Amino acid sequence: MDANGYSDPFVKIVLKPDMGKKAKCKTQIKKKTLNPEYNEEFSYDIKHSDLAKKQLDISVWDYDIGKSNDYIGGCQLGITAKGERLKHWYECLKNKDKKIERWHTLYNENHVNSD
Repeated sequence: MDANGYSDPFVKIVLKPDMGKKAKCKTQIKKKTLNPEYNEEFSYDIKHSDLAKKQLDISVWDYDIGKSNDYIGGCQLGITAKGERLKHWYECLKNKDKKIERWHTLYNENHVNSD
């Protein structure tokens, strides 16, 4: 949270192992809010058979002008995930032409740069 009591959050999504710039996506920045909603979709051009070997890193950041963005939290979906995050990943793999939406808890660990 910034000094004004709000945050300017955005979400960064990276498909790993890294496939270069085409593996990285960012949402728009939502100004002055602690409860952002993102109705944005991202897609990756990848063979379904290769997707099982990948991991999706999701991180939430607070945008700050003139200084480093602050890491808020994140989570990972993939074969190394646990619990509901792993279940969600398997469900996505099983239903390749279907949207599978889930809520996940953000953790304050394993973050990547906001660039």
